[in-house]
Amino acid sequence: MTVAWVSFAESALGDLTGIQEWYADEGVPEVGDRLVAEIFERVEVLADHPSIGRIVPEFGQTFLRELIHPPFRIVYRLDAQRVRSVRVWRSERLLRLPASAKAQDPAG
Repeated sequence: MTVAWVSFAESALGDLTGIQEWYADEGVPEVGDRLVAEIFERVEVLADHPSIGRIVPEFGQTFLRELIHPPFRIVYRLDAQRVRSVRVWRSERLLRLPASAKAQDPAG
């Protein structure tokens, strides 16, 4: 059994806050609260099973993985003994590299 340290980047925490705010604006704050709680529970599993997520198809990098928790993608970075959740996005959204990262990629 592998035990990894699990954390959330500020970007992921901002995404979770945005989810709660969106559902609150829609008049169903309890749905947002429930979804965020479920996402935290789902991410906790990564402490014992850090490699269960699939490799993010847009990048194809073994260290960048995701869990699907409909309707969200929980994207995390897997390092030695550490899991860091970096984004929580709607499932239909494609991930994109920032322009600065693309400029450094010789493949363009």
